[in-house]
Amino acid sequence: MRLLVIEDDQALVETLKADLSKAGFAVDIANNGLDGEYLGDNEPYDIVILDLGLPHKPGMEILQSWRSRGNAVPVIVLTSRDQWYERVDGFKAGADDYLGKPFHIEELIARIRALVARKHGTIANFIRSASLTLNEDEQRVTLDLGGSRRDHALTGTEFRLLRYMMLNRGKVLSKTNLSEHVYDHASDRDSNLIEVYIRRLREKIGNKLILTKRGQGYVFNDPAS
Repeated sequence: MRLLVIEDDQALVETLKADLSKAGFAVDIANNGLDGEYLGDNEPYDIVILDLGLPHKPGMEILQSWRSRGNAVPVIVLTSRDQWYERVDGFKAGADDYLGKPFHIEELIARIRALVARKHGTIANFIRSASLTLNEDEQRVTLDLGGSRRDHALTGTEFRLLRYMMLNRGKVLSKTNLSEHVYDHASDRDSNLIEVYIRRLREKIGNKLILTKRGQGYVFNDPAS
C-alpha cells in the first residue's frame, strides 16, 4: 500500500513518514502543492494525505484539479481549520475523509485502513480470504487449512506485498505493478526482487495461493472468506 503525504511542516512530515512506514505503508513526501499535484497525477498511489495550507498551490485547488481531470485517488484532508462549512466544501470538492490538526497518528492510521476497507469491502485491520487472515496491526498472517492453523510473522515488504495481492485477489498483477505499490519512490524498485518475496511468501503460505502467470505476473488465487 503506497501513500503520498503532501505536507510542508517538516517536523510533522518526519513523524508521519516514520509512523506510517512502521504501520506497513510505503510513503512518499511532497512539501509543496505543485510537486504534490504532479506526483498524484503521475504515480499510482493508493491514498493521498493532503494538507490544505500548502506553498505554491493550496490543497483545495489540488483536489479540485485532480477531480476535474478524473483522478479518483482516495484523499484524506489534513487541516487546522475547524469550520464546518470548510469541511463541507472539501467533501464537495471530492475529499474522502477529513482529519483536523492536531491529531494522533493512531487515528490517521485507522482512517486510512477504514478507507481501504470501504474501497475493497473488507474489515478494517483484518483482511481475510478462505484460507488466510492478515492482521494489519501485528503484520502477521494466519493460515487455516481444515482446522490446522499456522501463524507467521511477516517482514515489512512481505506484509505490503501480501496485503496488496489479497486486496486485488483474482487479478493478474505484473511485477512492475506490484513494485509500484509495495515500494516508495526512493526505493530500488528492481522488479526481480518481487520474485524473491513471492518465494518467501510461498514458503509461509504454500504454493497454491499465489499463482504465476508466465509472462504476465502473479494472481492471488484464494477466494473471499
